[in-house]
Amino acid sequence: MSSIPFSSSHPRRPFNAKGSNVVRCESCMLAKDYCICAHRDPVWANMEIWLLMHREEAYKPTNTGRLIEDTIPENSRRFYWHRTEPDPEFIALLNDDRYQAHIIFPDDRGGYEERVVHEPICENGKIPAFIILDGSWRQAGRMFRLSRYLQKLPVLPIKTQRLSDYKLRKAPDEFHLCTAEVAMALMEMMGESQAAGSLQNLFSEFNFSYAKSRRNY
Repeated sequence: MSSIPFSSSHPRRPFNAKGSNVVRCESCMLAKDYCICAHRDPVWANMEIWLLMHREEAYKPTNTGRLIEDTIPENSRRFYWHRTEPDPEFIALLNDDRYQAHIIFPDDRGGYEERVVHEPICENGKIPAFIILDGSWRQAGRMFRLSRYLQKLPVLPIKTQRLSDYKLRKAPDEFHLCTAEVAMALMEMMGESQAAGSLQNLFSEFNFSYAKSRRNY
């Protein structure tokens, strides 16, 4: 369970947004002159985070899911979302009795109230695992609704007063957190303060370095 370098996860496809001509680090995806790889401080956590990533996210330098992989490489996994043909390894994990999986999603959309839990389920010594839907807000909603293999999982909404510090994409409001910030909130909820602190530090470096590099585009 380790961070998946961008270059090995999928064949590179054209990145046509602003900054597409920038020479980037193959690992952190920032411009090479602003690489943050030296700021990684990997730690162990008594929980797992499973990123269910929309394929488009793999090509976006603004994606923060990879920061989670860099922070808890032994306790995080990445899978690519498919509506009808999910990754067999992901399905195997969902059926593995060693884990108690939760899907992270708001509780205010309606239609799944009976699945909502307000704290993680930790029973019979199972390892708590948290599925974060890694995509745009619209993509995450579609992933949640259309994935039949997710429909029986308990839904854990994140309740926090944390305001988002993520400025690289526009969110619906300041309480909508990016992927890395959701992971930090989960780590804090689970008492994993060292992991939360390590991820916060890397996320801060990411925000600062990315914003600084953008001025040179």
